[in-house]
Amino acid sequence: MKQLRREALNALLIVLGILSAAMGLKGFLLSSNFIDGGVTGVSMLLAKLTAAPLSVWLPLVNAPFVVVGYRQMGRAFAVRSALAIGGLAGALATIHVPDVTPDLLLTAVFGGLFIGGGIGLAVRGGAVLDGTEIAALLISKRSHLLKVGDVILIFNVVLFLIAMSVLGVEPALYSILTYVTAARTLDFVIYGVEEYTAITIVSSQSVAIRERITGELERGVTVYRGYGGLTGAEQQILYCVVTRLEIGKVKAIVHALDEHAFIVSHVLADAEGGVVKRAALH
Repeated sequence: MKQLRREALNALLIVLGILSAAMGLKGFLLSSNFIDGGVTGVSMLLAKLTAAPLSVWLPLVNAPFVVVGYRQMGRAFAVRSALAIGGLAGALATIHVPDVTPDLLLTAVFGGLFIGGGIGLAVRGGAVLDGTEIAALLISKRSHLLKVGDVILIFNVVLFLIAMSVLGVEPALYSILTYVTAARTLDFVIYGVEEYTAITIVSSQSVAIRERITGELERGVTVYRGYGGLTGAEQQILYCVVTRLEIGKVKAIVHALDEHAFIVSHVLADAEGGVVKRAALH
């Protein structure tokens, strides 16, 4: 029963993702001659260069990536992704969406917002609407020099350079804005306001700082023993993982106890387990 509810929620998220992406494409981008990044952008370019519509090119271009997804991530993921991409193609072919605005800046921003939101919802439902990430994952596994983000960046740089020669410089620049908006929206939908940040704190008041973080924020703190590279004095180094909404609170606690504390923070791609609690959709 629990598995059935989860699959029903996955299906709902994928359907909402399809509708959102279709809105971004038909309601904004297509009429303004803009494209998105990734495999979707390739499909849109092919649709502009040939007689076949986007609803045909989307499943054709994504098909090899779905096959790779089947081999790398399993049958359930591949089936959901195939249905999601097919559903998006069907929505583009059958659902009438009027052009929302002729304003180019609004088109780029809100088109990217709807597309990024749609892709993010599909990912939360265990599928993809764009196969770029699958290809990037495969290449990064076979290369020690390239990470997933590097592959996606290189792919899109080449795509938008080609778009400049096909669409013109101005539409290509607006398309880059669309892609950036979509990427940021995608991150927000997947990680939400609970995107995690790791904070490292070096302070002479480490005990008091640790007690306040664990007591007031109810976050776990890992204590490392280290020593100063210059003085050689032994000291405690605190490491904790918080949401970005809690970063300010942690810094306020540290500064209240030690104005000269050394603080380093960096965003984490993901975090789970321990006392980390994420408010997931399912």
